[in-house]
Amino acid sequence: MKRLMKGSALLGPLPAVLVSCAAGEEKNVFTAAWTGMINTRPPKTYVSIRPSRYSYRLIRESGVFVLNLTTQALVSAADFCGTYTGAKVDKFARCALTPEPATVVSCPMIAESPVSLECRVTDVMPLGSHDLFLADVVAVHVDESLFDRDGRILMERAEPVAFLHGGYYALGECLGTIGCGIVKKKREQGFASGSARRGQRKT
Repeated sequence: MKRLMKGSALLGPLPAVLVSCAAGEEKNVFTAAWTGMINTRPPKTYVSIRPSRYSYRLIRESGVFVLNLTTQALVSAADFCGTYTGAKVDKFARCALTPEPATVVSCPMIAESPVSLECRVTDVMPLGSHDLFLADVVAVHVDESLFDRDGRILMERAEPVAFLHGGYYALGECLGTIGCGIVKKKREQGFASGSARRGQRKT
């Protein structure tokens, strides 16, 4: 039996990303879980930010940001960057995060993150508590260590972290890949029909 509750943002897990941004001489990094991919062609993403946050102004002025994958090794930094404001603390220095130049956008990436998505804002949508920054993914940087010999990206090597109801979680074992449910269903159907045919031959 499920307990009925009022509408809320109770959904997870979600990616906990380190968002780097800059405007002029100011730069910052903050943690966000209200983010994700929403389109393939063109590749589009979003991040939802409270207008009161320091980084909101930086992204609004520059029109760009970078989504940096949070790994298990970066959990402490992600928690710090989501707790303190960049208006008072240099979070790059405090968390020993290295800003490195992006190739397309004007804000830095985080060198310690194995995957960085350069994003250019296309729309800003006020939603209530947060404004949604809709953006095109204009470049992606992936650490060489995540590629196998055939050039495939093995994201599990990055040890990515998920955010779930106030906690940071390591991802567990892979339970299947795209299409595994179809394959399983076909196998079950094949086994059932084969058994039926064998039964018919016996009668």
